[in-house]
This record gives sequence, C-alpha cells and structure tokens, in this order.
Amino acid sequence: MRWWETSIGGAARGRIIALLRRGERTVDELVEREGIVTQSRVRRDGAVGKPATIYAIAFGADAALSAAYAPVLTAIVSVLRDRMSPRELESLYRDAGRRVAASQGEGRSRGFETRVRSAAALLASLGAELDVARTGDGFTLQGHACPLADAVRADPSVCQSICELVAGVTGDSVRECCIHDGASPKCRLEIRRSA
Repeated sequence: MRWWETSIGGAARGRIIALLRRGERTVDELVEREGIVTQSRVRRDGAVGKPATIYAIAFGADAALSAAYAPVLTAIVSVLRDRMSPRELESLYRDAGRRVAASQGEGRSRGFETRVRSAAALLASLGAELDVARTGDGFTLQGHACPLADAVRADPSVCQSICELVAGVTGDSVRECCIHDGASPKCRLEIRRSA
C-alpha cells in the first residue's frame, strides 16, 4: 500500500485516486468524497439521457498525495545552512513567513483575539497542534507539535518563518520561544498587541 493510501482510507480509495491521477473519470467509474476529488465538468456526447459528470483530482490535492515535501524542505534547509550566514538565513526564513502570510489575505480590521485565533487556525491547518492562552495583555500559542518539525531539527531558525507568518496574519508583535530540544520540536509564540 502506498504511504498516502493509509492517510486517505486505504487501497480502494487509493485505486480511485490513482485512476484520477491518470485522467478524468465519470461518476459511474468512481465515487470519492474526501475532498481530493472534485467535479470537473459535464461531458455531453450526444447520447440520450443525463450527461455524464466528469471528476478529477481537486486543485491543490497533489500536495496531500506527495511524501516529498518534508524531506526536500529539510534537505534545502541543510544546504542553505551550509551556504549562508545565520543572519542571512534568519532574513530568508522571515521573508518566507511574510509571503505565506500575505497569501492568506488576512485583514487588520478584526479584533486582537480574533486575529490571534485566525493565526492559530491557520497553523493548525498546516499541521500544528496548539493551544491559545491569554497571558497578561497578550496571547501565547503553545504548540504540542510543529508543522515544520523536520526542517526545524535541521535548523531551528526555520521557526522564524512561522513567527513572521503569525505576525503577518495578526499584524501584531510576535516573539518566538519555541522548544527545540528533544526529538519533537514544539512551537511557542508570544503575541502582543502592536501599538
């Protein structure tokens, strides 16, 4: 069984996805309801009766079916660490975090707590497991898992990208206090309302 078949429910679904990765199919040829498959179009071929609905892999689902992202990112981080100064790396990771935040289209018009919870929800959608806690006049995002764990093990300064991502989504001051020791890095971000 391929690695992604275990994450989507087994070999039967895997066969459906394998078929769709090779081309479009009709509903009579397959049925899938896990968000990986989407209705692509309706095929009208001149035959009498209801037109056939054509299905295809949903936009962006290829990323969920690839096991290459973590090892390739980790290798890139290792190469960058060998070639760049710590200052250059931190700047690069911060720029990456800003770009991801900008792609989210978040606005500053919402309240402080709402912005913090939006940032937490975004991190959760990326694979973080975390709690939001009010701490004094701000909030702490306390992680129990890191969405970039493999890359952080290769270079802890990768956390700066998550820090900038949260700062970009909230529009507020974020201090990275992540836990890098042990086998499982954990995110910890302190967020203070910007003046």
